[in-house]
Amino acid sequence: MKLRRRRFLRLAVGATALPALPPLAWALDYPTRPVRIVVPYPAGIAPDIVARVVAQALSQRLKQQFIVDNRPGGASNVGTAMVAHAAPDGYTLLVVTTTNAINTSLYDNLDFDLIRDIAPVAGLVRLGLVIVVHPSIPAQTLPEFIAYAKANPGKINYASVGSGAATNVAGELFKAMAGVDLVNVPYRGNYLPDLLSGQVQASFTPILQSLGYIKAGKLRALAVTGAARSQSLPDVPAAAEFVPGYEAYVWDAVGAPAKTSAEFGMHIASEIEKWGKVVKTARIKVD
Repeated sequence: MKLRRRRFLRLAVGATALPALPPLAWALDYPTRPVRIVVPYPAGIAPDIVARVVAQALSQRLKQQFIVDNRPGGASNVGTAMVAHAAPDGYTLLVVTTTNAINTSLYDNLDFDLIRDIAPVAGLVRLGLVIVVHPSIPAQTLPEFIAYAKANPGKINYASVGSGAATNVAGELFKAMAGVDLVNVPYRGNYLPDLLSGQVQASFTPILQSLGYIKAGKLRALAVTGAARSQSLPDVPAAAEFVPGYEAYVWDAVGAPAKTSAEFGMHIASEIEKWGKVVKTARIKVD
């Protein structure tokens, strides 16, 4: 008997899966030693939060440690390269995100090929972002924010986790479609402290990591970036209600070293095409 991808996903507890992925099998006694989950981002942001929930659930159910290993750097390329070149034995896993797909268009000198070198294991979550502003910004709604931004071109900064990251390209797509001039401030670490203090005024941030601050009134949610309103923020409109056609998601999945192709690979390919156009149009350059 084998431990298949579907069981892995059930064990990961409650996450919303991406489109169905083909099975990935391991021996029944897997794991016989600790498993490392490489998160190519700093602690405290959405992919890290998701990874820790999954790691805890898998550790409890499989009676073996799943250890989160944060390896930030190079807009996720450092940690991704580690896994791409690791032994394909199931004991080194990778949290794959939208940023990995974006990086394919942004970097010309990667020493790995995302589709070729990372095999799909399981989809975890597909989430919209939320456009938030510091309470010092006078806009109470997205239309007011757009009007304020147009009246103050180049004066509103928005935080991202790096040039070319999902939190950056979502902002660039919004700029192009709404006709506003916002300035990206890329962070190598967690940008939330500066956003909460007002050093940066806005962000296109994962709902997961900002929900508590929104409910506490420390950040003002103007719109979510999914095609429809979010169950987590039912009173917050979708940006597409005011900027027709605007839509941006982040997704997290689990990959492993391998040289296989699969439905997840096709999903990555479609993401590369979509966000590659944004990268080129916005002329995004790496730091």
